[in-house]
Order: sequence, then structure tokens, then C-alpha cells
Amino acid sequence: MTAKLQTYLKYRSSNTSWIEDIPDNWLSRRGKFFFRSRKRINADSNCDNILSLTMKGVVHREELGEGGLLPASYETFQIFYPNDLAFKLIDLENYKTSRVGLVLEKGIMSSAYVRLIIIDESLINAKFAYYFYYNLYLQGIYNFLGMGVRSTLTPWNLLEISILIPPLETQKRIADFLDEKTKITDELIEKKEKLIEFLREKRAALITRAVTKGLDPKAKMKPSGVDWLGDIPVGWEIKKLKHVATVNRKSLSEDSTNPNFEFDYVDIGNVNSEGKILELQNYSFANAPSRARRLAENGDVIISTVRTYLRAMTRISNAENLVFSTGFAIFHPTKILDSWLYWSMQSEVFLAHVMANSTGVNYPGINEQKLSSISLLVSDEKEQRQIADFLDAETAKIDKATALIGAQIEKLKEYRSSLIYHAVTGKIKV
Repeated sequence: MTAKLQTYLKYRSSNTSWIEDIPDNWLSRRGKFFFRSRKRINADSNCDNILSLTMKGVVHREELGEGGLLPASYETFQIFYPNDLAFKLIDLENYKTSRVGLVLEKGIMSSAYVRLIIIDESLINAKFAYYFYYNLYLQGIYNFLGMGVRSTLTPWNLLEISILIPPLETQKRIADFLDEKTKITDELIEKKEKLIEFLREKRAALITRAVTKGLDPKAKMKPSGVDWLGDIPVGWEIKKLKHVATVNRKSLSEDSTNPNFEFDYVDIGNVNSEGKILELQNYSFANAPSRARRLAENGDVIISTVRTYLRAMTRISNAENLVFSTGFAIFHPTKILDSWLYWSMQSEVFLAHVMANSTGVNYPGINEQKLSSISLLVSDEKEQRQIADFLDAETAKIDKATALIGAQIEKLKEYRSSLIYHAVTGKIKV
């Protein structure tokens, strides 16, 4: 997508592996010659404009909505000014977090952030500098340099990194070009993300209606006697989960498990909202995490008991030596089909009760006893199977469409990253 753009007439080596050749009239110097790092603490609390460094840049704290812990005082925060660069260079093992932002107004942010100030604005365009340092984030350079025990970079580490300095007018053209192009790409990505959100809402509504009202719109209904359910099909019953399934009936223990017993382990973050296991880790019991205890059987339905991963649930058809984290509850159906149990747990009414019965501040969750006391609807076995088969087929279509759009989003992000890299390193002439 960048092949149609022009290149510069003459190049030379940058002597930097992640930049390669650069235009002949561009400078390559360490950042310390053009920036300084200064930390000004908001000790008197005079500034109350709270900013946050996010994946979409520096934004007002209220734009993030509710959630997250707020400090009792902002006296330890540092003050940032327009055209400052903000960096989050801690926890560098985590690739999926914000790293770089351009500050557009005076405000305060965490004292853990690195603040860079341009020494001479006749040499450096702030927006170009942002795109250059942002490109280093996209290329994983900070993560690479911060590997090891510390998993962090200091301001001095940052200022030792070589940066490219084109002529100032070229910097401005590149910044304007990337503003225009990334805006178009970001708008496309946002539209596709909204479409995925719509599909997920449609999926949730489809499941909820099917397991609470059935598939026949002309079916005879009766009052459920429960406000949150309303009318339900004649012949259906309301039963507590513990009356139709057992919970955590097989677990590994220090006393009874062979230390050499090998198994595939599923951690709490490795099941997605579509019921797919994303990653398996192989362990022997002797070297496994202490939370690797829930032993699964065929026909089990697994649900997260941690609200952060509320929709993480799956059903098991091949349980050979498969162990789940204690952050999951494992239900084995006794009086209903496993497929019906799975889809009932996916319904909005069931999940709303999980939410309502969760406790805790940092990691709100629900224990197995409360979870087992949540009610669900039960039809006869023939109808359970019919509805479950219907949901298997219909959600598979939605999941396929969602995956396709997700792949398109990833392609757009790759194009965006490539465009930024090619522009700020001079591979294309803007």
C-alpha cells in the first residue's frame, strides 16, 4: 500500500538495525541532544486537570468512564504541558498497553510516566517526534530494550535511543500526512469495532431469547412468577443450578496426585467469550501453578468465577488430562444436557445474576455456593437439544462474521503501523 509513494533520491546507513537506511540529509542522533527529561510534581495540588495515557493517546480522565482506582490526593502526580511527550515505560513484558502520547494541554498524570521536553522547537516538530517515538512502540523496541528482570526503561535509557531528525519542514509534512492518513484508518477501524459490538449484542440477545422463551413465537406461555423472567413457555421449569448439576467434583490434590502426572492447563485468561480455549500450557503436577487444580471431564461446562472474565466459559468434549485454574467453576450436568447448561449460562439473565452476586473490589468474583444457587430454565430434553443445536448453528455464523471483521481490523492496524514506520524513517517521501 506504500509502493505508489515516492522515495528520496539518496540514502545512507543509519547504523541502527531497526531503522536501516535513511535519507542522506536526515540526522541520526541520540535523543539526549534534542530532549530533556524533567519531572515537576503537583505538590501544591494547583492543577486538577487529570489526563490519562491510553492506546488512543493522552485523553481526559473522564473520557475513560467509570472504573479504575482513583488516588485520595493528586499531590504526587506530575504536571505536563502542551507539546510534552509522555511515556509509560514500566511493565514492558506487556505488549498490549499504551506507551507513548503527545500532550496537548496542561494537566497531571502519574509520576511513574517519563516526561520529555523539546529543547529547541526550531529543530523538532512535536507531532513528528510523537510519531517517531510511537513507531518505536509499534515495532516493540521499548519492550526489547527493557527485557530482563527490571522490565522497565529509565528516562536516561530513553534519551540514549537514536532518533531521526529530518529538516523541520519535512517533519511538519510527515506529521500532517500521518495525521490525515491515520485519521482515515482510525475511523475505519472504529466503524468495524462498532460492527463487532453490534454482532456481539445480537449474539447475546439471540441466546437469551432462545433459552428463556424458546424458538416457537406461537408457543403457549405462562407466568413464571419471577419479575426478571416474565412469561415462560408452558412445560418449562425454573430450577437452581445445584439441582441439575454438580460443581467441582474432581480436583487435584497434594495428597492424591502423582507428582509426575502430566496435563494441559487452562489459565483464567485463556478462554474467550465465544467459548474457545486460546492457549494450553503443559505441566507435570510437581511444577504446575498452585491454582492448577480443577480437573475436567467430558460433558463439563466451565465458567469463570472472576467477574473480569465474566463471559469466559466453555464446554468440554475432549477432557483427557485437562486441568483448569481455580478461577473457574466446573459444572457437570446431571439432569440436563451439557449444551443446554452451556447456553443457559451464556444468557444475559444468568450473567446478570452472576454480576449481582459478585463481591470484592480489585477482582470481584462469585463463589461456587452462590453460583450454584442461581436459577435457570429447563425444558424437556428434546426441546433442549433442538434449541442448543439452533444456537450452535446461529452463533457459529455470527462468530465467523466477527472473526472476519476482526481480521480486517488487524490488517488496517498493520497498514497503519507500516505507514507510520515508512514515513518517519524516510522509506517513503511525503
